[in-house]
Amino acid sequence: MIYRLRGKKVIGIKQTIKAIKNDSAKIVYIAKDADSSLVHSVEVLIKDNSLEVVYIDTMKELGKLCGIDVGAATAALLK
Repeated sequence: MIYRLRGKKVIGIKQTIKAIKNDSAKIVYIAKDADSSLVHSVEVLIKDNSLEVVYIDTMKELGKLCGIDVGAATAALLK
């Protein structure tokens, strides 16, 4: 079980997409309960760039892993 994401990271769909497009994302985390229409564009970029993806059960849990008090749909660890 992951307790906290260590290292440089970005949080949120827009920031995650930007990190993937800039080739600075190493691992992408996606909340399973996030709106699929919003997360779809991130999943397409993950496939296109052959990145590792980790699915987290809830947005609230992903937010806690990132050290924030609100939920997060996506996050990415940076290289």
